[in-house]
Amino acid sequence: MAPPRRKMTFNTADLLNQRSRGILDTGTLHRFGLKILRNITLPENRSFIKVWSKTSKTAIMYESGRIYCDNYQNCYSCVHDQPQNLYKFPKKSKQQKIEDALLCQSPLDKTLSSPSEHKPCLLALTADNWLCRISAETGKELQRIYLSPKYKYRYLAWNVSQETFYIKSVQNKETPMSRQAGMSQNAVMHVAIFRVFPLQIVGILEINKKGFGRGVTDVVLSQGVLAVSHSNKSVKLYSLEHIVQRCLTEELTLGQQSPLLGHRTVGDVPFGIPVNIQITEPPPLLFEAFSHNGIQIGGFPWHCIYTPPHKKHRGTHYICSLKDSTLAKNGIQNMNCCSLESDVIFFHPAGSGRVIHIGPNTINVLKIISELNSPLPSEVLEDYSLTTHRSNLRPRVTVTSSGRAVRSRFQQLDDDPTQETFRLLEYEDELDLLAIAVTNGEGEEGRAHVQLHDNQTGRLQRKIDLDEPWDETYPHELFFDRDTIVHIEQKGSQFCCHVYKLRTITK
Repeated sequence: MAPPRRKMTFNTADLLNQRSRGILDTGTLHRFGLKILRNITLPENRSFIKVWSKTSKTAIMYESGRIYCDNYQNCYSCVHDQPQNLYKFPKKSKQQKIEDALLCQSPLDKTLSSPSEHKPCLLALTADNWLCRISAETGKELQRIYLSPKYKYRYLAWNVSQETFYIKSVQNKETPMSRQAGMSQNAVMHVAIFRVFPLQIVGILEINKKGFGRGVTDVVLSQGVLAVSHSNKSVKLYSLEHIVQRCLTEELTLGQQSPLLGHRTVGDVPFGIPVNIQITEPPPLLFEAFSHNGIQIGGFPWHCIYTPPHKKHRGTHYICSLKDSTLAKNGIQNMNCCSLESDVIFFHPAGSGRVIHIGPNTINVLKIISELNSPLPSEVLEDYSLTTHRSNLRPRVTVTSSGRAVRSRFQQLDDDPTQETFRLLEYEDELDLLAIAVTNGEGEEGRAHVQLHDNQTGRLQRKIDLDEPWDETYPHELFFDRDTIVHIEQKGSQFCCHVYKLRTITK
């Protein structure tokens, strides 16, 4: 009988030595490296220590190791022992203010025409309708494109992360005077769609009443699906690829002349980029649902999550197959919680097809079981569940010393500040850990800690106390990025950012 295989352990030097001899490929080495990093993060002799705090009168953003303050004018890097300033723009006018931005990371498997395109950049939208490509390391402006003199663009978002993004204009609203005069506007808003690596325009899509009907309130692009919301709570899904193929009037190239502009240059002042995706009739409908707060798409095969708009369905979430709208078995999820903040449900950010459902005292991680080309409906099963520790619950009915039962007029809320409560959840993909912010309800001043759980099993790995008090009445954000925890909070009209770094505790 062969002896059992001994579980092998390697240190960093062993792994680098094996790579130099060609024993380990890049993927295997990367997995071993992340395992080492995870093993460094979890032992109790290492802890996250607050190393930096900053306040600002404007919103503070964090993404991929960078902190942005003062409307993206001030950038700090978090890769060092404590954040260091990368760059600071000179003060700009209100017209040049950055309205929205995306951090763009170049792909490793492509050879690009310009060396600057291989480095991370910030795609920034300014108040005066310029799209700027800015070096994320130096703040140097690399490219500048003028969008339009007619439409006010304000929102940036990914369609497919690091592949295509879109810029959405504000909605064109009819004035009472125009309605009285019988002057009805057909165009509701405009969406500019771009590719990255290199930066190139796909087209400007006009969202109009001829194609999408009346009452359009919002438009979102995600994974090639155009989701159009209406005032009657209807959300309709369309294929962006089909719309581009059928309705593209002319292909545009930035920096080249276009007949749509009278043979003027695309992206230059004062002409910008013309509308080249014209919809004159409704495109084929992929899916429609009436939802209280939009539709989420994920899973494999594709499923969607939505909440019916009726009051009786508040807090109830439906999980359906996107192919035929069939409700999954056990597809109605309801926390039945009584709280000021509603529960949250979304597809797992790891792209595993699982679903995370967060309530005040329970987190359910669900999995969708489905077979391709099967006539049977898919099924939603619980993968694992996490609960808070609550030992001081007040009974609804109490008995006095004389034996009289007294019933409380008010039920204690599930997110009562005196109880341990789940507040935020963040997924760290490289360490495969869930970071959960939990308020503990101890003392007069609210306190919080971060729990690290194994993403696959839900097993608690360790707890990290936050130094600053946690006020539930204000918004909070939590980010967990390898050896860094970032907590951003809003206190009245002021924002504050706290950074924790992993340190070895010496005794």
